[in-house]
Amino acid sequence: MADPFHAGTVAIVGRPNVGKSTLLNRLVGAKISIVSARAQTTRARITGILTRPSVQLVFVDTPGFQREHSGALHQMMNRSVRSTLGEVDVVLAVYEALRYGAADEAVTALLPRDRPVLAVINKTDRAKDKRSVLPYLANLAQAFPFRELVPVSATRGDQVEDLIAATAQLLPVQPALYGEDEITLASERFLAAEMVREKLFRALGDELPYKLAVEIEAFKQEGQLRRINAAIVVDKDSQKPIVIGKGGERLKAIGTAARRDMEKLFGGKVHLELWVRIRSGWADDARALARFGYE
Repeated sequence: MADPFHAGTVAIVGRPNVGKSTLLNRLVGAKISIVSARAQTTRARITGILTRPSVQLVFVDTPGFQREHSGALHQMMNRSVRSTLGEVDVVLAVYEALRYGAADEAVTALLPRDRPVLAVINKTDRAKDKRSVLPYLANLAQAFPFRELVPVSATRGDQVEDLIAATAQLLPVQPALYGEDEITLASERFLAAEMVREKLFRALGDELPYKLAVEIEAFKQEGQLRRINAAIVVDKDSQKPIVIGKGGERLKAIGTAARRDMEKLFGGKVHLELWVRIRSGWADDARALARFGYE
């Protein structure tokens, strides 16, 4: 008799910049969630799907939960975390090895007690002395009744298969929720905007404030060619030349890097056009957030 098939939803939660998006991409085996060194890169829930012969795991990558800001954007992000925790079958609470501060405590306080929660200790490759992780694990186990504590390195892939196995056995026995060839529920339009935003974060570093968004104004597919027009939205007039760069070189480089990622994920040629628009106060405008795909 064949083993029963398990399928279900799995939330990935944690404080900002703990490596949740890198972990999601590693679990799914494709880059569907953007990554940068800046905190709060992820703003909306991203769903990644991993299907194996006996299991389908539907991962939901949430924004980093934080307490420092109170604008509409940050309120939306925190609501997303809370609502996701109430909708899934299993929760992966991600922590950074050897770090557990107030932001981590805030996440732990949100964890549900009516469903399985695994602690994922990420970035273990950065610990010079692996033995130092053991007392950290012991202390973390006292913070919450986790089903299991799984040390991993999302960047290197260390023990990620162990995490998949531990999560799979906690999912309900039921048929697959999605087709075996699906890897995400995000639309190509949304993914295109996210890829442009990632390149902006990487190109600008700390030079541009956090209030920056990308809006896809046109997305047309002609055979294998996708024609995409995207507006980079900034909050102030002074930010526009920063994005464009001298002679437009920075904007061109951002577009080239984003296009290459799109072509790799979409499996076809992309013609991408970018420009910069000024929309003051967009991060505190609920209608603007909805237009950008943030809910």
